[in-house]
Amino acid sequence: MAEVVTDQTPPVLRGPTEKEKKYDRQLRLWAASGQAALESANILLVNSGAGTAGVETLKNLVLPGIGKFAIADDAVVDEPDLGVNFFLDESCLGRSRSECCTKLLLELNPEVQGDWYPKKEQKLDLQGVFSSSNPFTLIIYTNPIREEDLTTIESHASQHQIPVVCIHSAGFYSYFRFSLHGTFPIVDTHPEVDKTTDLRLLQPWPELSAFADNMVKEIENLDDHEHGHLPYVVILLHFLEQWRQSHDGKNPTTPKEKKEFERFVMSGARTNNPEGGEENFQEAVNAINKNIKVPELEPGLEEVFNHQVSSEVERQSSFWVIARAVSHFYQTHGCLPLPGSLPDMKAQSSVYVKLQGLYKEKAREDAREVLELVRANPGGEHIDPTEVDLFCKNARFVKLINAKPRGSDLGLIFDREKADDDTAEAMKIETGGAFSLPLSNFFIYLALKATAHHPSATADEIMKTVTQSVPQAASYDRVAQIAEEVARAKGGELHNISALTGGMVAQEVIKIITKQYIPIDDTCIFDGISSRCQVLRVQ
Repeated sequence: MAEVVTDQTPPVLRGPTEKEKKYDRQLRLWAASGQAALESANILLVNSGAGTAGVETLKNLVLPGIGKFAIADDAVVDEPDLGVNFFLDESCLGRSRSECCTKLLLELNPEVQGDWYPKKEQKLDLQGVFSSSNPFTLIIYTNPIREEDLTTIESHASQHQIPVVCIHSAGFYSYFRFSLHGTFPIVDTHPEVDKTTDLRLLQPWPELSAFADNMVKEIENLDDHEHGHLPYVVILLHFLEQWRQSHDGKNPTTPKEKKEFERFVMSGARTNNPEGGEENFQEAVNAINKNIKVPELEPGLEEVFNHQVSSEVERQSSFWVIARAVSHFYQTHGCLPLPGSLPDMKAQSSVYVKLQGLYKEKAREDAREVLELVRANPGGEHIDPTEVDLFCKNARFVKLINAKPRGSDLGLIFDREKADDDTAEAMKIETGGAFSLPLSNFFIYLALKATAHHPSATADEIMKTVTQSVPQAASYDRVAQIAEEVARAKGGELHNISALTGGMVAQEVIKIITKQYIPIDDTCIFDGISSRCQVLRVQ
């Protein structure tokens, strides 16, 4: 009797979970690894002043599923709070503002945990908050803040290398500033896809060369279909070999040589191919400028390779162990580990799949070599291979944030003794050329900073502080207008300005928590009157 097979039923396909459905859009942005980092994060908000911008920031972190948050705020809700904070209502009057905001924020996402301090009607003890809570991933505080609280935050953050965000919103102006306490490397910077292609055409490995040679041994004898479906990688490798034979072994690297090489490649295209033309040869020509060039390091990666590891935190970081290994790989081979991706191109499916497999296998081989180098370094024996794979895949666009040494508290490097025009030009250079004096939002930052501990400062007092930093400011009408607006606000917030600022802050916080994309380096200043942002290094 024949044996009856009962296990041939195909497996049941699993649809997306409820959680995947809930977070579908953001998973497309930062993937499961980013979401996991978000869900393991613990955020502290030290709220003061009106506090609206801080609560709005938390709102935009609670919605995508931050793990935990806590609000430290000893204020009691009064009537003005109800006009600017949407997470308070009349039932909150006379109660703890931190408790009321926490409970209403938690209604947005039941998967998030929240806490508040102080528990009773007493002065906030930040040192007690830090000692009684789990370690915080990131600290946010809002101005105006008590000087003793600011000292406690800075001391704790510096000791434990915790990123800190300062938010200040008053009237139509706001800014937020990041203090990352040391270099902050980003591996997964999400560069544009077309910039990440590395075909290794000038340094093909043996298997790729053999594959190309086998396909074009007798290119003239290929039938029209095969000729019209040669992948452009194979076409370029074939014609590069012929070019080198007639040019003393040199590659076409100058603009003039590339133009000549383009004509050389197109000379191989058949003009009477009845199989639908030879777009593959045009694809090859279009790929020449981007793919036939001497390998060179991007400035960000060069900065990583040249960085001198100094602190104990950096020495213990897996990032720097892997960076050293990749640097050694580059010095040995003259190129970075292959990412392994292959762009779309006209080719027969079976041929494309084989070619794609060659690139993926070479990428795995390069990553294994880097992993061996990592294992040979002190501290590398326990590093996860997936972390090495991610670094190798994204090595070209790895970037350091906060790597450059800071200047003074103001951070603008210009000679205050110079004439106005010279100073304006110096400031324009330092700020990346976004705006020059007197249009720079830097004066908004100075005016708000003047009220960080004294929100009731007058316009004259604010102007005095600003002109101490930039004497030329006294001659600019716009600076006087900025001082008047900040003095008028007296630390009061407009909900629309604070809501917009909170959205921007949350976006940058997510980049830091997930260590994906490139967060702003230092300070973003928003002018709500002209709806204009400017990013400056002002620390």
